[in-house]
Amino acid sequence: MIYKHDTDFREAIPAKFRLAITLRFLASGDSYKSLHYLFKVSVPMISKIIREVCQALNEVLKDQVKMPTTAEEWLKIEKGFRTKFPHSIGSLDGKHIVIDSPSHSGTEYFN
Repeated sequence: MIYKHDTDFREAIPAKFRLAITLRFLASGDSYKSLHYLFKVSVPMISKIIREVCQALNEVLKDQVKMPTTAEEWLKIEKGFRTKFPHSIGSLDGKHIVIDSPSHSGTEYFN
């Protein structure tokens, strides 16, 4: 559940903002700092929101999105990636992850 109740000390961040923060993170790969400036929510709270909303989405979508549940299933997927992508067990389509490229790597780490 992504809905939170207000308390005597503070108002809860509405569910629609919690979902918007998470979807923006998943779709764009924005840093927590960037999301902080966009949504005016603290970085630690953004970290908590994304984790909670992703857990809720996994629960709701568990019948539509299948993940391997055993080591054998993971190894079967890894076998298909082994020749082209060593040390990989799968991939996500459309997710960009911000990294610092190694020195003198040229365009090898350019996206």
